[in-house]
Amino acid sequence: MLACVRSAAVFGIDATPVSIEVDITYGLPGLTIVGLPDASVRESRDRIRSAVRNSGFEFPKHRIIVNLAPADVRKAGSSFDLPIALGVLAASGVIARRDVDDVLILGELSLDGGIQPARGVLPIAAAARRRKIRGLLLPQANGCEAAVVTGLEFFPVQSLREAVTAINDPHPVALTANAPIQSAETVHGDFSEVRGQAAARRALEIAAAGGHNVLLAGPPGSGKTMMAKRAAGILPPLGFDEALEVTSIHSVAGLLPPGAGLVWARPFRAPHHTVSDVALAGGGSIPRPGEISLAHHGVLFLDEMPEFSRHALEVLRQPLEDGVVRIARAQRTAVFPARFVLIGAMNPCPCGFLGDPRRECRCTPMQVDRYAARLSGPLRDRIDLTVAVSAVASTELLSRKDSEPTAAIRSRVEKARARQLERGSATNALTNGRLTPKALRTVCALDARSERLLLDCADRLGLTARAFDRIRRVARTIADLEGSDAVHYEHVAEALQYRG
Repeated sequence: MLACVRSAAVFGIDATPVSIEVDITYGLPGLTIVGLPDASVRESRDRIRSAVRNSGFEFPKHRIIVNLAPADVRKAGSSFDLPIALGVLAASGVIARRDVDDVLILGELSLDGGIQPARGVLPIAAAARRRKIRGLLLPQANGCEAAVVTGLEFFPVQSLREAVTAINDPHPVALTANAPIQSAETVHGDFSEVRGQAAARRALEIAAAGGHNVLLAGPPGSGKTMMAKRAAGILPPLGFDEALEVTSIHSVAGLLPPGAGLVWARPFRAPHHTVSDVALAGGGSIPRPGEISLAHHGVLFLDEMPEFSRHALEVLRQPLEDGVVRIARAQRTAVFPARFVLIGAMNPCPCGFLGDPRRECRCTPMQVDRYAARLSGPLRDRIDLTVAVSAVASTELLSRKDSEPTAAIRSRVEKARARQLERGSATNALTNGRLTPKALRTVCALDARSERLLLDCADRLGLTARAFDRIRRVARTIADLEGSDAVHYEHVAEALQYRG
């Protein structure tokens, strides 16, 4: 007796349909799974057997062979529990149909027959729609997540018995994505709480408006972390396509809470400096997104940046340049999007008090140089703005006057982003931080005075070609914040001040 059901395997943030063939023949009782399953899939045999029996069905006392096709794609995860169990019940006659090819099935089984939520439901639902599959049978906890994809019939279930009923007597359920829109400044605080630091606030505004990277260097307690945590709040709200990408990444990583739909809040990720290069960039035998992909369309904050390992910092080079992470494996390459605003924070020296008028620095010049050298030249070259953050005066800390709030800064950022979006069709870039050298010649044309200033500083500072282009991108963003169609001398001069 042969039965066939359909499921899917997730690799990166893409899903590949998988056909699950179940054959029950005479022989010694046992369940064999073939088709390149990993350990988590092979362990499902005991879960499936217990779930079937505890749901009131009889588990076949024959030889059962389960084939996961295509056989050259590795199958990982516990989401194959439910389709394999339904395939066994279909082959034994409990389910009327033995060829369930119009519904894509996924879910993890508990020993009592309950169904647990699965990872990567949103990419799987998108793949089902592309393949013109009629519906999706999935855990009820993942229903709102899958409902983001329209054009599918949904069968959310809580137990194996409900899943059998849904296939024998299908009744699609209308689902609606109901994730609340969460305000970023509510989570991370408001800029009105920040005292002083006008230069750093200005740099963060420019970074948010143009999608640039920024490094804050200053003594401990000067407010670097406080300002970085509020930077996500001045970014404009996510568009639908952006929210879809962010939700897909968090779905694959298993970070979506049960019942959640689209993620509308800008991500803010702040990994500890002991993070490994794999945890930062992503990886594993079955590639999973790392911190830099989880920060896609949001903010990646690296506090105490020189304390990160050299290997971890160097993996940032390609994402900062290309906006993606490519993780190569023997069978295929997983591509994770990683377009984020990098905010780094560091002390000026190991003790942290170099240049502080109130405290004496006891570091030797060699120690200061060695500390600064922990950030390599190629990595510094990819940081658009470097700002020296000074200690806040006591009088400012006691001031009762609030600083400019997050909402006012975000309003200017949104207007600057709108100007960039209008040029997007011509430049093929939605933010100035992604402008190509060819597009720069069009949207960032300089007058003779600005060119002389830029060329003079390029020779004096020894700027690389990459740094040369990044200064022009920052100048274009400063002009957009002022509502200027042309880049003027003062815009270039301010951009040059941030190449510390």
